[in-house]
Amino acid sequence: MSLAHSDILTDDQIAQLVRTFYGRAREDQVIGPIFDRAVHDWDHHIAQITDFWSSMLLKTGRYGGRPMRPHLMLNLAPEHFDRWLKLFEATATELFTPEVAAEFIIRARRIADSFEMGIATTQGKVATPRHSV
Repeated sequence: MSLAHSDILTDDQIAQLVRTFYGRAREDQVIGPIFDRAVHDWDHHIAQITDFWSSMLLKTGRYGGRPMRPHLMLNLAPEHFDRWLKLFEATATELFTPEVAAEFIIRARRIADSFEMGIATTQGKVATPRHSV
């Protein structure tokens, strides 16, 4: 399914997902402290992540960042990615139809795997995908 030219997902809905998810993530005991240490301007971060998801799903091209580098500096472990996905998937499932939620979830799992494998590589280790099919 391509959401890029459809009426079933809007930028406002993506922004709602990002705001809702980060509101929950900031309160979470596992990943909240990581976000508290890493993010100093929440409005900027939420706008940036909204642009990221808009670029991913609506093909808007608004995101031009390189997300791997900042994540390499956070000392993330597998349980952080597991918790991030659990919260993100629950939020997407709550806010969207199953079809739209699945599009977010597929990409989120790929992102988690990509970051985990990238982190392992910088540590001289090999990691295989754990989340994506």
